[in-house]
Amino acid sequence: MDFDALAGELRGLRESVAGVTDTVLAAVDGIPIIADADENIDPAKISALAAADLGIARQASEVTGHGTLNQTVVFSSDGYMAVYAIGRVALMVVLGDKGLNVGRLLFETRPVIERIASILAA
Repeated sequence: MDFDALAGELRGLRESVAGVTDTVLAAVDGIPIIADADENIDPAKISALAAADLGIARQASEVTGHGTLNQTVVFSSDGYMAVYAIGRVALMVVLGDKGLNVGRLLFETRPVIERIASILAA
C-alpha cells in the first residue's frame, strides 16, 4: 500500500478546503490506516466512531430505499465531522472547525475519494 500517496491525498484535502482541521482514513471495520491529524485527535477512536456512524447510515439508506450511501455529516456547535464511504472497504473522516466551507468540501472530496480508492485497490 502506498502510504505516501494516501498521506498526500489527505494533506491535499486539508490544504485545499478552508476549515478542514484533520483527516483520517480507516478500514470499514474502524481500524485506522493513516491520519493527517493533530496530536489531540486519536485516530483509533475517530475511526471506530466513524465506522459505527457509517454502518448505521448505510442501514438507514438501504431500509429507506434511497440507494447506496455516500457520506454522512455531523453538524456540531463548534464544527463538523464528515464520513465518506470509499466503496465497501474503507472510509474517510474529515473534521472541520465552524469555518468549514461545507460546499467546497463536498465538491473537493469526490476526486479525492476516487484517487484513494485506486490507491487502496493497487
